[in-house]
Amino acid sequence: MIYKRILVAVDGSATAKAGLEEAIRLAKDQGATLGLLHVVDEMSVFQWPDGAMSAGVTIEILKKGGEEIMEKIAASTRKKGLEPDTKVIESIGTRVADVVVAHAKRWKADLIVMGTHGRRGINRMFMGSDAELTVRNSPVPVLLVRAGGTGKK
Repeated sequence: MIYKRILVAVDGSATAKAGLEEAIRLAKDQGATLGLLHVVDEMSVFQWPDGAMSAGVTIEILKKGGEEIMEKIAASTRKKGLEPDTKVIESIGTRVADVVVAHAKRWKADLIVMGTHGRRGINRMFMGSDAELTVRNSPVPVLLVRAGGTGKK
């Protein structure tokens, strides 16, 4: 299958970086457009102790951090020869996976690439899995990439 529009969910983590690197290789190989998406998960503020007390300030910090992450990732992508489409979306009360799937539909992606921790059992139950929910709900294929999981040395 040839992919023309590859959407990558990025958050600055090692797993997201692994997904981005794989997406860059695919995009170059197939001549695809690369879309970078960062979701500012504002509900995460309320998971922190005393998060609701300083929510306004914390949300602004998250937004600024998201923009900085996107700028850095977009610049590194350009250095590798691709001009990405970038989008930072604020999510209030919506799971990150739902935002990723909705954006993939709007952007007309034909592949979503995400890094994943590969959590299982109790860790997945408590931490949730945006990658798993994306796979379940996506109308297009989803490529999950684990950091350090390639076996390459």
